[in-house]
Amino acid sequence: MKKNFSFFMFIALLITTSIFAQTKVSGVVLDKQNQPIPFANIVFKNSSEGIVANEDGLFYLESAKTYSLLLISSVGYSDREIILEKSVVYNMKIQLSGAESLNEVVIYAGKTSKKNNPALDILRKIWEKKRKNGLYLFNQYQLEKYEKIEFDLNSIDSAFMKSKLFNGMEFIFNQMDTSKITGKTYLPIFVNETLADVYGDMNLKKVKEKLKASKTSGFNGNQQILTFVKDLYSNYDIYNNYLTFFDKSFTSPLSKTGIDVYNYVLRDSAYIDNKWCYNIVFYPRRKNELTFKGDFWVNDSTFAIKKINMGVTKSANINWVKDIYLEQEFDVVSDSVFLLTKDYLMSDFALNKKEKSKGIYGKRTSYFRDHKFDIEKPVAFYKEEVNYMDPEVYNKSEEYWNDNRFENLSKDELGVYKMLDTLQTVKRFKQIYSTVQVLASGFIPYGNFDYGPIFSTFGYNVVEGARLRVGGRTYFGTTDTWRLQGYTAYGFKDDKFKYGFSGKWMVDKKNRVILSGGNRRDIEQIGASLTTTYDILGRSFASSSVFSSGSNGKLTNINLSNVAVEIEPVKNLTFQTGFSYRTLESASPTFSLDYFTDIANNITKSDVKQSEISFQVEYTPKRKTIGFAVERENVDSPYSRFFINYSHGFKGLLDSDFQYDKLQLYYKQPIIIGPLGRTNVIVEVGKTFGTVPLGLMSVIPGNQTFFTLENTFSNLNFYEFVSDQYATLQWNHNFNGRLFSRIPFMRKLNWREIVSVKGVYGSISDANRAINASGLVYNAPEKGYWEYSAGVGNIFKLFRVDFAWRGNYLNVPDTNRFSVKGSFGFNF
Repeated sequence: MKKNFSFFMFIALLITTSIFAQTKVSGVVLDKQNQPIPFANIVFKNSSEGIVANEDGLFYLESAKTYSLLLISSVGYSDREIILEKSVVYNMKIQLSGAESLNEVVIYAGKTSKKNNPALDILRKIWEKKRKNGLYLFNQYQLEKYEKIEFDLNSIDSAFMKSKLFNGMEFIFNQMDTSKITGKTYLPIFVNETLADVYGDMNLKKVKEKLKASKTSGFNGNQQILTFVKDLYSNYDIYNNYLTFFDKSFTSPLSKTGIDVYNYVLRDSAYIDNKWCYNIVFYPRRKNELTFKGDFWVNDSTFAIKKINMGVTKSANINWVKDIYLEQEFDVVSDSVFLLTKDYLMSDFALNKKEKSKGIYGKRTSYFRDHKFDIEKPVAFYKEEVNYMDPEVYNKSEEYWNDNRFENLSKDELGVYKMLDTLQTVKRFKQIYSTVQVLASGFIPYGNFDYGPIFSTFGYNVVEGARLRVGGRTYFGTTDTWRLQGYTAYGFKDDKFKYGFSGKWMVDKKNRVILSGGNRRDIEQIGASLTTTYDILGRSFASSSVFSSGSNGKLTNINLSNVAVEIEPVKNLTFQTGFSYRTLESASPTFSLDYFTDIANNITKSDVKQSEISFQVEYTPKRKTIGFAVERENVDSPYSRFFINYSHGFKGLLDSDFQYDKLQLYYKQPIIIGPLGRTNVIVEVGKTFGTVPLGLMSVIPGNQTFFTLENTFSNLNFYEFVSDQYATLQWNHNFNGRLFSRIPFMRKLNWREIVSVKGVYGSISDANRAINASGLVYNAPEKGYWEYSAGVGNIFKLFRVDFAWRGNYLNVPDTNRFSVKGSFGFNF
């Protein structure tokens, strides 16, 4: 009975929606051979409301006003007018005829000319004036911002509503609505509203956003959801040459390189808010590139954008995203200043790009008002708070929201809030939500304890054989000031238990002063990375992979204890100092860490005991984080990382064996190069001052797994090169399909090209060679070792394969001249 009721409610909602939206049309534009005409222009006649069809000629257009004429046009075809006999007309098939006169078009087959095109003359004026419009006219500005973020299930049909998945949750379908952009039905599942004051200084190039209020319904407090939301909605400026979404650069239609990427057509001109404006339509010249389709209205004197609508083309090489739609509106202030007043961004996430596939809308709507200018603030005002959280921001009353929202919520929107709050109490929903949360975080929650990470449960290496691991952590919420973690593991071959535990306590929230400590007894692959940190619960992937490309018994038993204190006095600048004590000994009878304690009398020792104090500095400019707890989530956006570590080893302290000083530096710089993709440059430099054995040397990280691992060398075996001073340089670049998109038979594959070059130089002092009693012949890359690779990513949207070649040291016994590595992951 409930299912039938839900179906009839679905039909009733469609009818009700048609009443509120006065004119709704959808269909496909075809030529005389019934082939789709891509990027045709559809507009309600004598209006500024229109849309550009997609690559398949499909369109949907909605307006709150009543129109009776629809105008369809496309370069190379005669215009056609359609009389709308009803206010709602779906699934139209509209045929266009070829142009009757060459005077009607600039060039045939949909391509526009780069010469004698009035649209391009206007575009050049936009370039000339873009730094003389809007906020750029003022040294300082401040404004009030209201933002609403919403996630919705879309393409809901009766079969979906009747699914057993929604047993006990049928009431949620009472809140369905229809998208004015796509015409698809959708159901809200997450809503977040925020109010903030925004301050900017053009001279200082600083922007500060002060949050005043925040309200969330649906998945409230989930770290993974909030991280995803923050990463999804980065700010953009349509006047920039490139717009970055999902870590990819899309060419802006207002870009100076747009002429080579887009076709432009001057379609119309009209008064908008008493300002004469030109209407220009744009669409891509080629498929599979990161481009948009749409149109904009631009003022005839200031050449400032009045309104712009654009959507990502369906063939764009981006995963899991079927549509991205952007809409911005500008108001005129003081007769000539155009200021952004509305910014709307919608993404349609789906497993595939088929028209009827179900997905999730991610929508952000921002409004701006109360602009004020040239009110100077001191430099200190723009200093970003390290860990500031005002609880009152999240506890505003309904009366506050009713008084301060830029626009009142509709009755339907108020119903969504009530529905989402009720949904949190439904047992069936909690079960579904918990399953998704486990897959996203890797932890299974049990009250205030999380079991996991579940993906580390099983491993294998030569020493332990099959390995099982169980563990967990405390978790009380996103504002935890302390956390305990631990695990135990068992190797079936060596018949031994291992364990690790650690604790962290944030004693000062403002500057994130954190005390930490712990102990771990386990088996580790020393030399899995050059730049070391003493993460108690960290474990080398190289020593726990299920499969490896060769036998590896060069593993070490480690007993590591440490205590540390860290502080973040400035946003993204962290200082840490700590003390550690560790013992190292070989975990395999075929591998030795022996060293001479008395060379003259041939006396050796097989284990290393070492006390060490370290001081670390880490700087990560532009890094974004989520949460205020002792452990935070990083937003997955590219940011630079600079890390320096100084360590001093004591001799005699707690029976420690060696005295030395070690200095290490790590620097990573991601660079997005417009449409050419993304580059990463990584530099590592280190030197050990003093005499140390193999267990304390810097091992050049090899890779004997079948997986692509950053900061390792694909064709090196473990311990093939060791050093006490080193310098590495790595360069890798992902073209994001830029090259393959130019090859006709490869376009539809959406594969992505990756190239990489890695090199390392290192040496070993005579003193360190002299105490070596391990039986391992020390080799250092004194000539400079290098290798290069070429890879193909985005295979089936999940897999990547890299082919790596050794550049030199080709005659080393048992060496790998060539290797194939793979990896998988969910990338946009």
